Amino acid sequence: MATAHASTSLVSLDDVRAAATRIAGVARRTPLIDVGGIHGEPAFAVKCENMQPAGAFKIRGAYNMLAQLSPEARAAGVITYSSGNHGQAVALAAQLLGVTAVVVMPETAPRVKVRGAERLGAEVLFAGTTVLDRKSRAESEAATRGLTMVPPFDHPWIIAGQGTCGLEIVEQHPSVTVVYVPIGGGGLISGVAIAVKALRPTARVIGVEPAGAPKMTASRVAGHPVTLPKTASIADGLVAVRPGDLTFAHVQALVDEVLTVEDGEIASAVKWLFDNAKLVAEPSGAASVAAVLRDKPAREDVVAVLSGGNVALEDYSKYIIGSPIQK
Repeated sequence: MATAHASTSLVSLDDVRAAATRIAGVARRTPLIDVGGIHGEPAFAVKCENMQPAGAFKIRGAYNMLAQLSPEARAAGVITYSSGNHGQAVALAAQLLGVTAVVVMPETAPRVKVRGAERLGAEVLFAGTTVLDRKSRAESEAATRGLTMVPPFDHPWIIAGQGTCGLEIVEQHPSVTVVYVPIGGGGLISGVAIAVKALRPTARVIGVEPAGAPKMTASRVAGHPVTLPKTASIADGLVAVRPGDLTFAHVQALVDEVLTVEDGEIASAVKWLFDNAKLVAEPSGAASVAAVLRDKPAREDVVAVLSGGNVALEDYSKYIIGSPIQK
């Protein structure tokens, strides 16, 4: 098993396969649905992680980590920091395993995600607006209360859990040639790339992040993780100001390309998924689809990971009606 302190050690395919066994019966094997190809857009497949328990892929990593904690760590309780989806996933995993959970969210967190974590029994605290704000609060609370930290993306157990999504993609679509994956902190694309590159070495893995939060793009240019002064996007799950050290190492080693998409393109993808596939996507989850619709990749067997569907009704109604995006 890869270790947290060895930041340059990559998670292995065996780690991902072990995670798949561990999370079986908790995380769903989500469908891969063929879409597009009717109105001039490319035909491609969507991996529907919006259909996971708690509405996003995050349950894969969260449950994989909590299931491996010692009895002492479980008894002490866990804490995490999250823009929303990881917090809900940790709350759910904790509930299933009989563990108390605390989630630190930004003051700007969508109410749908706050309520989701609370419904699952978590104590929700708030701190600032950036991942660094909530990480600092979570670390302080963990030290004071003796809680075990469950990082949102930069941990080998989290990455291995997210990699099970990649395992399923290759099993469901063995001829896949390109996989588009949204990038927040980088946990999902790291895990997906591990599985896809190990099982389909010729397949390309492409990351997609908002133009207003190009933290992985900037880090790749610099050659090391960098912290952006600020980020802003309707894709609230993708606005981390800095990628993780471990996730950056995986992206550098395994990911072929990182693209950015504008908020308007993301909103249009949310609407397109509703109109053409009857799928509910949050903006963060639709970023990958936005890139496919814009760039119209010529290669066949394209898969876009729809990473989540937790979106406030009032926001969603604006997207599917096609109202202008407020900057």
